[in-house]
Amino acid sequence: MPELPEVEVTRRSFAPAITGARVLAAALGKPLRWPLGCEPAALVGRVVAGVRRRGKYLLLDLDRGILLVHLGMSGSLAFQREPGPLGPHDHFDLVTTQGVLRLHDPRRFGAVVHVSGLDDPVARRLLDGLGVEPLSGDFRVDDFQAGLRASRAPVKQVLLAGRLVVGVGNIYASEALFLAGIRPTTAAARIGPVRARRLHAAIQQVLARAVERGGSTLRDFSSADGSVGHFQQEARVYGREGEPCHTCGTAVRMVRQGQRSSYFCPRCQRA
Repeated sequence: MPELPEVEVTRRSFAPAITGARVLAAALGKPLRWPLGCEPAALVGRVVAGVRRRGKYLLLDLDRGILLVHLGMSGSLAFQREPGPLGPHDHFDLVTTQGVLRLHDPRRFGAVVHVSGLDDPVARRLLDGLGVEPLSGDFRVDDFQAGLRASRAPVKQVLLAGRLVVGVGNIYASEALFLAGIRPTTAAARIGPVRARRLHAAIQQVLARAVERGGSTLRDFSSADGSVGHFQQEARVYGREGEPCHTCGTAVRMVRQGQRSSYFCPRCQRA
């Protein structure tokens, strides 16, 4: 699933090219997770003022309204000068004066939703419950520590839930917990101030590095300009069950938490 780094890399790969473009046409393929919220023809003539990100949502600001785009489990965006023929998994085209933005999504868990603004009830339902952005100044260590202290759930589950901090997906939670020396099954409330600070710093370090490396391409992720990610090549524990830890040589282990695989080093992450 595309996580925060992949979504941010995608945003950066097409935002400059589409900003200022006027919409010439919009077309829907098979139904996506949620309805568009307007007739495609209603988007014609609108101008793209910019592209923002909130968590794993991309926000295409129009001169009237906002398009919220979510990549779901398997989605990706491509921005091309010419649209080309639609494939069986191409489900949304936004044709503009500066190129065509196309959503490709084999599993169709993604979405494109038009809202009137951030105060629109649909936008509030999708965005209001999201936690703080980890790469922003709003991600304060004291608030983070207080949020951990308030939960008895395993720390990995708290990170994945996205209510305390948004966008720390499965890969990046495993990697941040390794850097902080915290086992993923440790109860969040048991993490004291020193380790909370280490985890706070590790989250920012891992996510920033992932963005720098173009995200992670485990299957078929690519940004809107066709570039693939390389962060997975630097993973210290994720996907390395049975392989030696790069730090101590102990075999990396995997446990199931919910429906997710959590990877850790039993020596470097004792508790």
